[in-house]
Amino acid sequence: MAKPVVDRIETQLAGKAKVIRLDVTSSVGKEAAVAYGVRGVPSLLVVDGNGDTAYGLYGVPMPGTVVEEVDKLLVTAN
Repeated sequence: MAKPVVDRIETQLAGKAKVIRLDVTSSVGKEAAVAYGVRGVPSLLVVDGNGDTAYGLYGVPMPGTVVEEVDKLLVTAN
């Protein structure tokens, strides 16, 4: 259900930010979920250049909101 929405977010962020998808059943996904405190699926995290969570949510994301949060992060980083 979330895949088409994340596809849209990825398209909107092309050239601005990298979208990385992790499966929480994989070893890397499990490790990331523990490190970032993920407690539900689907989850979406916006992580800054230092690896800190700048924005996060559980459930199917709203593309506009995610893109706005990334844009805010990019403005503050420059």
